[in-house]
Amino acid sequence: MFQGSMTALITPFKDGKVDEDAYRSFIDWQITEGTDVLVPCGTTGESPTLNHDEHMRVTELCIETAAGRVPVMPGTGSNSTEEAVRLTQHAKDAGATAALVVMPYYNKPTPEGQYLHFKAICDAVDLPVFIYNIPGRSVVDMSVDTMARLAKLPNIVGVKDATSDLARPIATRLATSKDFCQLSGEDATIVPFLAAGGVGCISVTANIAPRLCADLHKAWQDGDMDTVMDLQDRLMPLHTAMFCETSPGPVKYAASLLGKCEAEARLPVCEISDASKAQVKHAMVGAGLLN
Repeated sequence: MFQGSMTALITPFKDGKVDEDAYRSFIDWQITEGTDVLVPCGTTGESPTLNHDEHMRVTELCIETAAGRVPVMPGTGSNSTEEAVRLTQHAKDAGATAALVVMPYYNKPTPEGQYLHFKAICDAVDLPVFIYNIPGRSVVDMSVDTMARLAKLPNIVGVKDATSDLARPIATRLATSKDFCQLSGEDATIVPFLAAGGVGCISVTANIAPRLCADLHKAWQDGDMDTVMDLQDRLMPLHTAMFCETSPGPVKYAASLLGKCEAEARLPVCEISDASKAQVKHAMVGAGLLN
């Protein structure tokens, strides 16, 4: 169920509000283009600047629009355990397939605090949970030992690994099991991550190139390495461009060029520079997304 191309969905805004019509249309397009799993309310979805009502509404919209066609894994994490429990319970009640729970940011919890945080969520809500390990944003990095300890809990089913450490998925697989679902959180390293035991990627680039990303994963699953390598080379400039400035600035601009939504983001994420816009356009033309 949790494998292949998974889109870390942007949240369209218009005049400061969530653009619900654009969001529904965007989700339909993602599914039509072959996206395997939808991931709303993550970093790319600007969850830090969604208020709680908006966060829950965006989750509900995604689940309602997907209508069972693909799994939905909303971001439900927080640096407050109580808040993470509440958002995870809401996701379950709304019909989510799983929850993506980020490592507690800013607090800098110890390994024991990390373990107790995720255990509390699993004890409170009967929903599959993916640990989102992204030390570049949360400061703390979950060790393989702590992850292996958590993997023994029934509801901890996998990890979104955004460490860029390509030895990590091997070490995690050896410390857990082949059933522990490892997903990359770094577009640029997806092929070596798959080779190291991963089964999918929660992708920023898939917002604007869902068909290419889905085709890469299908080719990998089919053992068609020529196509995998061709698509990796075609996508790499896009991966780079999507992070030429703080995400989701570049990807929202790219989506606006495709007519999917406004480029609008919420402060402190701001409009990207002219130089970055040129880089994004160039990468999209090179990938065949724009004429």
